[in-house]
Amino acid sequence: MAKWVYMFTEGNATMRNLLGGKGANLAEMTGLGLPVPYGFTVSTEACTRYYEDGRTISDDIIEQIKAALAVTEEKAGKKFGSTENPFLVSVRSGARASMPGMMDTILNLGMNDQAVEAVAKRTGNPRFAWDSYRRFVQMYGDVVLGMKPVSKEDHDPFEVIIEEQKAKKGVKNDTDLTTDDLKELVHNFKAAVKKQTGEDFPANPWDQLWGAICAVFGSWMNERAILYRKLNNIPAEWGTAVSVQAMVFGNMGENSATGVA
Repeated sequence: MAKWVYMFTEGNATMRNLLGGKGANLAEMTGLGLPVPYGFTVSTEACTRYYEDGRTISDDIIEQIKAALAVTEEKAGKKFGSTENPFLVSVRSGARASMPGMMDTILNLGMNDQAVEAVAKRTGNPRFAWDSYRRFVQMYGDVVLGMKPVSKEDHDPFEVIIEEQKAKKGVKNDTDLTTDDLKELVHNFKAAVKKQTGEDFPANPWDQLWGAICAVFGSWMNERAILYRKLNNIPAEWGTAVSVQAMVFGNMGENSATGVA
């Protein structure tokens, strides 16, 4: 059977063509013993297969992703979709060639109305939990649901809602918003998604994950990326990889190697 998904422990820096720049770097840092949060990379070949199959993820790739996530869950000691100890992940794109500003990131995937309460309880910090939820809905709306402004003249619908909330509360900074304010933002963000897309914001973590992976593969063929490739002589058949990684917060996040540095 063809291999489409690689745990960070299975790769290294020489596998850039297969794992993309980010995936190869995460694998290399893992091999060096750096404190890289657990995760895996869906290969650039899987991206090519995605387009060959009419922009769908084949069953064999889905099964390998599920198996890799199960391993990642076990190492993290959390459960994807749990209402008591939820496992949240980041989803990041990474082609073999550097494409600054082209590729997208989604953080806190796995958040929903139940998970946010569990995170609030486990951390003892409801504001942090709801701010994480707010960030996730905003990123997912931008990257996956197509609500990102097309031009500089367009307004980001989520930023407009944030500014309206701050004006209503008479505060200047996002950090001045309370937990209740953030709850209201999440509600209003979801309402904006429903209004613009006609669909409810996905609550099921698996639906969120498939949507995110397809969006990253899809971003390889958006107008921005196509133009960038033409300007930099990057072949379309190279594709992009997708790295799925355990979210880390607080002091651990500040000192862990997430491949961003």
